[in-house]
Amino acid sequence: MSESFHPVLAGRKALVVGIANEHSIAYGCAKAFRMAGAELAVTWLNEKARPYVEPLAEELAAPITGALDVTEPGALEALFERIRSGWGKLHILVHSIAFAPKADLQGGLIDCSVEGFATAMDISCHSFIRMARLAAPLMSEGGAMFAMSYYGANRVVPNYNMMGPVKAALEASCRYLAYELGPRRIRVNAISPGPLKTRAASGLKHFELLLNEAAQKAPIGEPIDIMDVGATCVYLATSYAQRITGETVYVDGGVHIVA
Repeated sequence: MSESFHPVLAGRKALVVGIANEHSIAYGCAKAFRMAGAELAVTWLNEKARPYVEPLAEELAAPITGALDVTEPGALEALFERIRSGWGKLHILVHSIAFAPKADLQGGLIDCSVEGFATAMDISCHSFIRMARLAAPLMSEGGAMFAMSYYGANRVVPNYNMMGPVKAALEASCRYLAYELGPRRIRVNAISPGPLKTRAASGLKHFELLLNEAAQKAPIGEPIDIMDVGATCVYLATSYAQRITGETVYVDGGVHIVA
């Protein structure tokens, strides 16, 4: 991937939620946005994550940074108030967070607990809806919203378990938000990357098998990386993609088309 993009996002303001370290998909998005000229707001989960993310935020020259735990009452509202007072507007939103209790994630769907399922749905799906509600008033010039999904939302992937239905709900939410926000010139798309070695993926049983299978099936014959995802989001955030909304966009080298 080239180390420089044309500044197609110059003057744009982007909020990226979900960076855990330099291997995160969210970091690939943030870096690509910055390379394309956007100004960034970047969050980390908590003080434990801060040492890994704050240096990346500094590297990206993000003027708005801080901790964000979407389960903490008022945390999202406080973040968007900082964006409103600091920028007065927003053009791009990336939601790249997901969580499920380990016992529920690594067991079969039939064995997941009510509490575990509700937690996974709240953090991985409903938090995007809450972000969209807060972001939309700041997107008076139109905008683009992205949520990260996975192939397991539409096909059964062994060991993806409970996250399959949760990601399916996330993709459906993107479609309904695209419908509701379309008249405001706000586009909403789900991005479905192929398997990547991220911290979140490490929680899946036998994740290496998914990686190996993807490498074998990909028509392009090469593994993807986080910058591939970022470059796709840059394109979708520009006017070149102004008629694309409500889609699930696969960035997987074509793995999803192979039976």
